[in-house]
Amino acid sequence: MIFSEPVIIGIVFGSILSGWLLSLVCLRMTGILQQEGYAAKPFLKWCYRHKNLEARRLVLLAISLALLLALFNLCFCFWGYKIANLISTVIFVGWIVFYFISERKRALKVKTNPTNRFIRLIVCNFLFLTLISCGLGFACTAASYAIDSKWYYLFRYVYFALLPLALPLVIALSNSVMKLYEIPHGKKFLRKANKLLAASNCKIVGITGSYGKTSVKNFANTILSGKYRVIATPASYNTPLGIARTVSEQGLDCDIFLAEMGARKVGDIKELCDMVNPEYGVITGVCCQHLESFGSLKHIQEEKGVLAKRADKVVLGSTVEAEKEGALREGVDFGAEDIVLSTSGTSFMLRLKDEKVAVHTALLGRHAAEDIALASALAYLLGMTPQEIAAGIKDIQPVPHRLQKTEANGVTILDDSYNSNVEGAKVAVETLKLFGGKKYVVTPGLVELGLIEEKKNKELGALFVGLDGVILVGEVRVLPLRSGYLEAGGEEEKVKLVPSLHKAQLLLAELLTEGDTVLFLNDLPDKY
Repeated sequence: MIFSEPVIIGIVFGSILSGWLLSLVCLRMTGILQQEGYAAKPFLKWCYRHKNLEARRLVLLAISLALLLALFNLCFCFWGYKIANLISTVIFVGWIVFYFISERKRALKVKTNPTNRFIRLIVCNFLFLTLISCGLGFACTAASYAIDSKWYYLFRYVYFALLPLALPLVIALSNSVMKLYEIPHGKKFLRKANKLLAASNCKIVGITGSYGKTSVKNFANTILSGKYRVIATPASYNTPLGIARTVSEQGLDCDIFLAEMGARKVGDIKELCDMVNPEYGVITGVCCQHLESFGSLKHIQEEKGVLAKRADKVVLGSTVEAEKEGALREGVDFGAEDIVLSTSGTSFMLRLKDEKVAVHTALLGRHAAEDIALASALAYLLGMTPQEIAAGIKDIQPVPHRLQKTEANGVTILDDSYNSNVEGAKVAVETLKLFGGKKYVVTPGLVELGLIEEKKNKELGALFVGLDGVILVGEVRVLPLRSGYLEAGGEEEKVKLVPSLHKAQLLLAELLTEGDTVLFLNDLPDKY
């Protein structure tokens, strides 16, 4: 027998410990994978992209582990190889625990959702890492017997320090294996939700668009709830599984079901329509958001237009080119007219067909009036009068992180961190300029715009001219913003580049005084 029973037990126990520790290191990256919709290809692209700090940290962890294991084995070898190996094992455990604790301080911007799928993936990942560690342990021990060198025997487990470098690949492998279960399980879950939706007597509304989906959904929910029983998909639940989860958890005991529909590629809206079978539809607007994945603005228009074809009655935003007989079109059949912007809210005349009603909302920005008009047009289609709609508008509350106004120590904060589209950015800057005192903007710029990303960021940078401070978060991506600002006449001493949002906040603490206003424009997902 090559391996004695104590050696086998030691390797197995050590492998389980190694698998568990490395699983802890994987938690943050697995959260990123969840943000990518459990798609391995974009996850690996993120992991191994140029200058990815996450990859650099793994390399640093591997190097430091290798040096520590070698050093402690060497320092304590006079007590015997077994004692030296045991001490180095303790160091291995301690260093990874220290790394994990330090990483927890860098919380993900998008909090990881501990769903059953996420937990299953973590368990699968642990099993793979344990098996890999076990195989490596037996291979290193067998090699030490074959080489028969005391020095090699002493340092045989230093190879474990290389395991952190393989973690992204192991996560991707675990994800691929789990899809053998997740895909059939997910389809079963979707079929159940589809049957419940088909059997329900409620009116089903699909809401899509390049921007404003969540806001219009929330506004429509508030307005319609004044007359009907309404269930809406929560937060930004806009995928098939997100809608299915809403149906499963909240049921369909309602008059109206509002389903937000997101799309990142051609075919996504068709999949959602096949599942939901919407009778009513709202297409808020179309712009170049997600141009990177769609390839062209035409493809985005066509994709959003799928909802117009599938729904019987449709509300179309002013930038939507879809053809639909009987559709209510913004600017033709309804709209927000005579918009008056202020730092305390937005007033406008709401027009629905031939009727007009004056309304006021505490929401800020021109797009608030336009989104409310879209939600009102839907409520009008569903049988509410302009007066009932106006009464519901009074109850509308700001959507968190979408040009949400708060105050702290006399400083006004405009939180627009969840708006990442071109049109929304323009409105946010326009709103910032309404305020008195010094005005600052903090932004990492816009992403997912494909070949026009640099051009659009330069245009956005030009809008910052006239502000008292421009704080750009990032390194390479923000350079077009800076050049656009300077080319439009911006003052170089007013623009600052910082590596992180935390550094931006520290800088603001030095700059801001009572009466000032700061706009947080977009907060890029963790993968950026």
